Amino acid sequence: MNKILVVSDTFRQDYLGCYGNNRIRTPNLDKFARKSAIFDNAYAASFPTVPHRMDLATGRFTFPYREWEPLPQDEVVVSEILGQHNYTTMLICDTPHILKDGYNFDRGFTGWEWIRGQVTDRFQTDPAEVSLPCSPEKLRHLEVLKLHLRNIAHRQGEKDCFVAQTMSKAAQWLERNYKQDKFFLWVDTFDPHEPWDPPRYYVDMYDPNYKGEEVTYPKYGKCGFLTAEEIKHMRALYAGEVTLVDRWIGFLLEEIERLGLFDNTAVIFTSDHGFYFGEHNLVGKATITDHIFEYVSLYEEIARIPLLVYLPKLRKSSRYSALVQPPDITAAVLDLAGVKDLGLVQGKSLVPIIEGKKDKLRDISVTSPSLVHGTWGIPRVTVRKDDWSFISTPAIPERPHILEKEKRKTRAVDGIVREMHTSALVEMRGKLQDELYCLSKDPKQSLNLVDKEKEGVKKLRDEFDQFFHSVCPD
Repeated sequence: MNKILVVSDTFRQDYLGCYGNNRIRTPNLDKFARKSAIFDNAYAASFPTVPHRMDLATGRFTFPYREWEPLPQDEVVVSEILGQHNYTTMLICDTPHILKDGYNFDRGFTGWEWIRGQVTDRFQTDPAEVSLPCSPEKLRHLEVLKLHLRNIAHRQGEKDCFVAQTMSKAAQWLERNYKQDKFFLWVDTFDPHEPWDPPRYYVDMYDPNYKGEEVTYPKYGKCGFLTAEEIKHMRALYAGEVTLVDRWIGFLLEEIERLGLFDNTAVIFTSDHGFYFGEHNLVGKATITDHIFEYVSLYEEIARIPLLVYLPKLRKSSRYSALVQPPDITAAVLDLAGVKDLGLVQGKSLVPIIEGKKDKLRDISVTSPSLVHGTWGIPRVTVRKDDWSFISTPAIPERPHILEKEKRKTRAVDGIVREMHTSALVEMRGKLQDELYCLSKDPKQSLNLVDKEKEGVKKLRDEFDQFFHSVCPD
């Protein structure tokens, strides 16, 4: 059986029709979902972009011992394993962070193609002067945005958008390789990640009469610097980009169908995390200035991700409530390839869930930034179990098991080196509180029950500790 994995960065689960959104237009993914397994409780594991791909590449929960860093040579990756089992493997990618500056995520693939120009990619030098979309104080890292604006300055139409180029390249590769004995194709697009720059007609679908500034690359942190109208329009920009992504993933899915590959190919669609548009008084997914970095709590809008899995034996949609995570996708790819357990993959295959042989893979899911810096950056870990979402604060000093490296800088969340924020530790020591939410009664996570459910918090913390130690290297 062939395998195609499609990863779309920063694609919020709740912006898809198949997950209940009746406002955002995603007809192609919704059509795909109607013949796929839909996982309602898929959660990110290692956060964000590069750590997520590290999990997918290795099938491991890497946040305890890896960070935003190049793919190490001592990590065994899925492309190498499949290559050893006579698979042709191909990576087609416009997500720059996993390829540029020696990050090496192409390692092990039979072939790979990088569609150049996304966001931090040093691709174009002209035009020297570009026009900013809004007041500079509202924007994150002006030089990065200027670079991106140069990279897209020569577009002539929708087909020049990055997701369009990436899905078109993937479709062309399938046209040339669909008769391969067996293949694994990983297609990775950075859209709908900001800067949001879809063609104007996509934005007009959602906010046609807006007259204000367009904050296409907002600062990360508290959202008080934005007006309600600007936040509303940011959501429209993002929604437009979501619909653009859907249109071009649909183009790839049509090619898969035209070539008859749905008869012998597993197709998986997923993302790495979401984005805050004013929820919890936040914009983005961290607190960032040009030089300082700090994590924020990973609520449902960030931690819960879409996951749609098509298998040739499936002919209609089915929904599953099991807690599943990205390393389980890798385990499923290897399972479908008939690769026996190598003792390296920590994920558990999704296939028994889809086949009805199991109803769950684990009791908890864990979504976490890298913990190799210990308390620096004030990381929060999100633990989901049953109806509960528990956000633990390993910044509290009484957590001696958290690993800590001497260096106190990070490249999260965009590859740019920043100092990890530490002053808040002094200000918040003893004040930084765990969070606990009952999702069925409080889906917006507005009522913290941590003081009322102390025994439950202790049990969840203990389960996180056990999980942490189980996935740490010896």
